[in-house]
Amino acid sequence: MWSSIKARLFGSSKREESTGAAAGEKPAPPTPPASESLTEGFGRRLSDDTLDTVLEDLEIALLESDVALSVVERIRRDLRKELAGKKLKWGADAEAAIRSSFEASVRSILSQPPIDLLARVRAQDPRPYIILVVGVNGTGKTTTVAKLAHWLREQQLSVVIAAGDTFRAGAIEQLLVHGERLGIKVVRQQEGSDPAAVAFDAVAHARARHLDVVLVDTAGRQHTNENLVEEAKKIRRVVQPHLTLFVGDALSGNDTLEQAKEFQKALGIDGLILTKLDADAKGGAALSATFVTKKPLVFVGVGQGYEDLRPFDVDWMVRRLLSEGTAS
Repeated sequence: MWSSIKARLFGSSKREESTGAAAGEKPAPPTPPASESLTEGFGRRLSDDTLDTVLEDLEIALLESDVALSVVERIRRDLRKELAGKKLKWGADAEAAIRSSFEASVRSILSQPPIDLLARVRAQDPRPYIILVVGVNGTGKTTTVAKLAHWLREQQLSVVIAAGDTFRAGAIEQLLVHGERLGIKVVRQQEGSDPAAVAFDAVAHARARHLDVVLVDTAGRQHTNENLVEEAKKIRRVVQPHLTLFVGDALSGNDTLEQAKEFQKALGIDGLILTKLDADAKGGAALSATFVTKKPLVFVGVGQGYEDLRPFDVDWMVRRLLSEGTAS
């Protein structure tokens, strides 16, 4: 994200400098054009008009990175408070000041009170700890359930999966394949069965065998489908999950934000999982969903393998957003 911001704020002067050097001229100290000016002269304090121009360019860069308008407005307020009246020189001085203020704002937005899932599971008495996973079609929700099961197993916890997407036979078969590969029991019924009954059976199975965690997959539902939302509410009533996680696709940008808002309103969610973050060069979804729902990111998907589900780390995300290359 920082690459696109930097390109917009500082790109014109860089181009002018490189053009002059290519022509054999000795490059003069770069003076930014009026539309991208950070100061009205070297060593002068940042005027209100100039700061307005900078923040307008910043806003465009953020919107182009799929950052929601409410988040952009928050970042603008943070930067105005930090930068107003500062004495800056065009170039590295100005870039460092803007970058530092931007980083502080992003870190504040992402730093929702975290969910320590391991501590919660280990403290649960009586067991099992029940996790309900919701989201729309095409976000990688069912695969994420399998990845989460793998991660829990890696933490020496026992897991059972409830194949609660009974509207798609393919979803049940998909989980059965994952379960076989991972050596994890998948509780299922026939296609078209009551998903709440499947979830209930999985919880009963876990209690009988003293398992640690039940993961309940659900049908990928559009948040506007009232019947499917009511079905998810029924699952909640029947198994009373300890944690409800919304799975969103980082590549969907502001669509993910709207989905998260509606699921929060209809069902109540406790945390977020963003998939396909490895392919998301913009990063706007992470900022937007966290800011609007006021819920923490719990995991991020960064690849296709079972091991490619990572517990969310604010420092890692900030480094990624501020990277000028490819952050891993």
